[in-house]
Amino acid sequence: MTNVTILIRSAGVRRCDFCTCNPAAEALDSIDRTAKAMKELTRAINDHLAAEFQASHTYLAMSIWLRERDLAGFSTYVLEKSNEERVHAARMIAYLVDSDEQVELPTVEAPERQWPSVQQLFDAVYELEKGVTASINRLYGIAEQQGERSATAMLDWFVAEQLQEEAEARFVCKRLRLAGDNSAALLLLDQQFLEGTALSHVKGGLGGTAGTSAA
Repeated sequence: MTNVTILIRSAGVRRCDFCTCNPAAEALDSIDRTAKAMKELTRAINDHLAAEFQASHTYLAMSIWLRERDLAGFSTYVLEKSNEERVHAARMIAYLVDSDEQVELPTVEAPERQWPSVQQLFDAVYELEKGVTASINRLYGIAEQQGERSATAMLDWFVAEQLQEEAEARFVCKRLRLAGDNSAALLLLDQQFLEGTALSHVKGGLGGTAGTSAA
């Protein structure tokens, strides 16, 4: 009999307490892994909040720029997008609070205030949306890897929403390219945004994928 075995027996401790078949130890290890996984996901969600708030701030600046050029339809549309991004952030914040996790509000940088043209402004909108989509996909990957079902359920809505957002931005960019330097065509498209008809075809084509945009 080894000295280690003698010491264990003299202390009244079972050998099984030190091996992997200890249910209590396994449970504690599982809880520890879950906590670490949730911390990684929490950090990633807090990082994503910066993308949502930055997009909201940028869209607000774009709305002002468009309003200054008497393009009320485009301005109203982009202002709505600014408001939507803050609502998106609020959904993420609600998830963290409901999960008893820490919320870290990000610092938002001052956005650009000038764009060479309406076309280039909406090209920037499209790039912003693609960036947000990439961030959502990264979150989804982490949630799936960690087996966080509540997180993937929450993120399902965002995946569908981003499909809609990118489709809209891409559609507007194509329409603006067709308009080119034609001021009459630009004003017609602006009027369609003001009337709420500019994106009816796109929204109809993706009907029901993300629910209402205000959510």
